[in-house]
Amino acid sequence: MELRHLRYFVTLAEELHFGRAAERLHIAQPPLSQQIRQLEKELGFELFYRTKRNVQLTEAGQVFLSEVQQILKQLQQAIQVGQQTSRGEVGQLVIGFVSSAAYNVMPTILQTFRSCIPGVSLELHELTTDQQLDCLRQGRIDVGFLRPPVEDNTFSWEKIFQESLIIALPETHPLANQSDVCLRSLATEPFILFPRILAPGLYDLIISLCQQTGFSPTVTQEAIQMQTIVSLVAADMGVAIVPASLQNLQRTGVVYKNIQEASLVKDVSAAIAMIWRRNEKSPTVQGFLEIVRQVAKQL
Repeated sequence: MELRHLRYFVTLAEELHFGRAAERLHIAQPPLSQQIRQLEKELGFELFYRTKRNVQLTEAGQVFLSEVQQILKQLQQAIQVGQQTSRGEVGQLVIGFVSSAAYNVMPTILQTFRSCIPGVSLELHELTTDQQLDCLRQGRIDVGFLRPPVEDNTFSWEKIFQESLIIALPETHPLANQSDVCLRSLATEPFILFPRILAPGLYDLIISLCQQTGFSPTVTQEAIQMQTIVSLVAADMGVAIVPASLQNLQRTGVVYKNIQEASLVKDVSAAIAMIWRRNEKSPTVQGFLEIVRQVAKQL
């Protein structure tokens, strides 16, 4: 039994006239009659009562018509879903992101993607840079947003956002009322930083920034998440150098200050990059990457 036989049958059942059905199907009437006879023979029961004046469905034909219509409807749905999947319009994406990305690029990216491709569900995981690399290797996430650089040629990555570094001080700090703060003036202060293994690129950038202004920071407290670092600053546990977007956290007890030496030292900015497996072929992932690129141009 071929699919075209079923379509011939449905058309004839709708028209109940061989001539009109043949015209709709763009075939001659005798071949249509032969195909219907062949279908009935294969099924083992008659589908139509035929007289010289009219054509009517048999009882078995009526039941068969209902079932065939369901089959054709499901087939059309399957074709549609297949086409959408091939275009990356349905499915699921698992995304990892460093905590600070939630305060800069992530909201706009997610809002734009859901607006453009609502058929793809998103599963989000807040992960450190090193955790994202492990999850990408294991196939547990599809795309990540982390702090570059990444020295692993199994991945592809692109910078999508650049922001300045600023100083986070307790609001009771003696320098809290200054508009800009000289980083060198904090040389004897306790610093709060994250372990280097979590995001070596950003860690090295912060250490280099301090060294360029004449000192190595005394790290007295470590924290995994940027929100925790800011909370510890608010608790007067020390000072920190953080990406500027952390100001959007609006944590009470903390003030943020520009670095006075910013124009004198090399590279006072931190980046966010999107990363994916180099051999990734998924249309859904590729569609997501393209939308991120479009959003990044507007940031």
